[in-house]
Formats: sequence, structure tokens, C-alpha cells
Amino acid sequence: MRRIAVSVTTVMTVAFALSGCGSLFGRSEAMDIAEINVSSPELRDGKPLPSDYSCKGDQGSPPLRWSSAPLSEAKSIAIVVDSHTTSESAVNWVIYNIPATTTELGPNAAADPPTGAGQAQVTSGKAGYEPPCSPGNYRFTVYTLRGKVDPQKGDTLSEILKQIADQTIARGRLTVDIQ
Repeated sequence: MRRIAVSVTTVMTVAFALSGCGSLFGRSEAMDIAEINVSSPELRDGKPLPSDYSCKGDQGSPPLRWSSAPLSEAKSIAIVVDSHTTSESAVNWVIYNIPATTTELGPNAAADPPTGAGQAQVTSGKAGYEPPCSPGNYRFTVYTLRGKVDPQKGDTLSEILKQIADQTIARGRLTVDIQ
């Protein structure tokens, strides 16, 4: 049980660092992070998640779009979906190494990711999109990275999230909720 608690704590510490709360954990490297505008034809910031994209539906991951000022050092895109519910915090999707020239993913991209993209095992242990179920806030965060995630065999979710955090040069978010 202790190992599970440590793993969840590590994952959430990295998730907080990714979310911009890294200063709470003594992160000393100050770096300017550019802003990404994140939108979706199906999701609205601050509004309920359509049930089609929750555990009650069968649509898989929702479509997402993003834009930012051109970043010459951009090498890839990563997307992390995490939740802060009344009962727990979790990571529901991590997709990385999306080509830097990509500006959107269509519906159910988790089932058919862009060429070269990888997906990490999320909190549940499943790789890919884990549809949200519990009441709470769900954050769809898009990161522009100055490199690519280089997963090694056996890398944990927290190790993948740390690679994303260490290479982030721009970030944007769309937050939805489940009642």
C-alpha cells in the first residue's frame, strides 16, 4: 500500500509541476512559458463535459485545437488530461511526440494517434484515453516542447510527465467539469 501511495504522490507532484504549480515544490529554474490557446468544437471552457466523451459515452477522446505564437524551438506537442475530483486526483490521458506542426486532433485521436506519437499508461494503468467519470474538474492541457519525449522501457507515468515538464516552452488549458 505504501508503494502505491508514493507512486500516486509522485505522479501528482509532477502533475502539479506541469500545471504551473511547480513553485510550490521548490522548482528553482525560472523560465518564461509562452501561452497556447486551446479550444474544441465539442468542449467549452468551464462548462460540463459532454457525456459522449465521459465514461457514459463511446466517442473516446474529444477533438482539440490549439494555437500560439510561432516558436522556432518547438519540436513536439504533448497533451495531458488530468482531474481534480472530490474523491481523487488522476491522470486520464497523456499523448506525446505529436509533430510540432500539428494544431488539432480529431475525435477519438487516442484510438488513432498521429504518426510518431506515443501514449503513456495513465493512473488506471491503461495506455490511452481513460474517459472521466467522477464529479470534478478535468483539465485538457496542451504543451509545446523543445524536444521529444524519449520513453525508456519500463518508464513510469511520473517519468514521462517529468520529461514533458522539463521540455515545456508553451502551455495552454481547457477545463471542463462533470457534475
